[in-house]
Amino acid sequence: VRVLSHESQGPVGEEVRVTRIAKRSGMSKIQLDEAVAGDIVSVAGAGAAGIADTIASPEVTEPMDPGRVDPPTLAMVFGPNDSPLAGRAGKALTGRAIGERLQAEAETSVSLKVKQVPGGTERYEVQARGELQLGVLIESMRREGAELAVSPPQVLLRRDEHGQVLEPLEEVMVEVADEVAGTVLQALSQRRAEMVDMAPLPDMGKQRLTFIAPSRGLIGFKSVFVHLTRGEGIMSRVFLRYAPHKGPLDGVRKGVMISLAEGKVSTYALGELQSRGTFFVTPGADVYGGMIIGEHSREDDLDVNPVKEKKASNVRTVASDDKISLGAPRLMTLEDAIGYVAEDELIEVTPAAIRLRKEILDAGVRRTRAKRAAQQNQ
Repeated sequence: VRVLSHESQGPVGEEVRVTRIAKRSGMSKIQLDEAVAGDIVSVAGAGAAGIADTIASPEVTEPMDPGRVDPPTLAMVFGPNDSPLAGRAGKALTGRAIGERLQAEAETSVSLKVKQVPGGTERYEVQARGELQLGVLIESMRREGAELAVSPPQVLLRRDEHGQVLEPLEEVMVEVADEVAGTVLQALSQRRAEMVDMAPLPDMGKQRLTFIAPSRGLIGFKSVFVHLTRGEGIMSRVFLRYAPHKGPLDGVRKGVMISLAEGKVSTYALGELQSRGTFFVTPGADVYGGMIIGEHSREDDLDVNPVKEKKASNVRTVASDDKISLGAPRLMTLEDAIGYVAEDELIEVTPAAIRLRKEILDAGVRRTRAKRAAQQNQ
């Protein structure tokens, strides 16, 4: 047979010999003597074939149309885990090892693109079609025992011939109960979504709402949607087109509480801090300087000491820690972290834990840079 690539600029593709044809039946593969139209098969011997290439008889010289594939709309940067807790729970991969793993993934995923971040760094930008695809890749690497640090998802912008910034738009369709339709509408409106259709489903007591929304506004919305609909809503998304940038989003996140010290979280410290916001950690958890331990109740970030112990002078004061009542923590899943992480933060991924941290761990350096940025904006 001949392997034909739609991307090839040279001569007609090379000829190869197929040594085996197989198809799946449940969890096993069955070897075939022949395959007919409609069969989904694996072919051995055609190692030169890539995604969307055509395998045909030697007489064929033109590849088949590969069809339209939605372009990547989001990108995240993958790099080595350099936190103080690196290497404790898994393999702290080097940048080169991360790059090799990502390139291997890109060879089998039609919509995944990988490129090294310029500047001689050991970090790689991964472009994909959404949070789900990136989340599946990160979770796969995590289950392989890898540790890595991942940047916030960034929407891939374009410019038209006039220099105007364009961003990807998606069509979002939701089916929600009548009593929460208004709440969902408000939540999407805050993310620059525009409702284009609303249809009642009277037999079900639901509404079907259709929106056009920027992809950046939908980052992290899935968990919000599940919470608003109590897990009973249905949401689907599909890429629509690139259109002029819709402007900044309304504030969808508050500030965070950041650890100033390394050690184990104490019940006493959390008890002193719980009026300041919601925690992402529990007593006894390992933390380090620059790690995010919770969400602040205000818009600004707050540096705190979550490892502080109460000074005890007798047995009674030590035992009083047992009486401290803490609210339920908000434990972050990988999906939650991808939707929550801010521009100056990173997600620390290990086989044992998902942590949020500031990109710059040193509090003094962060304050200095913040002051410098504020002066430049004046």
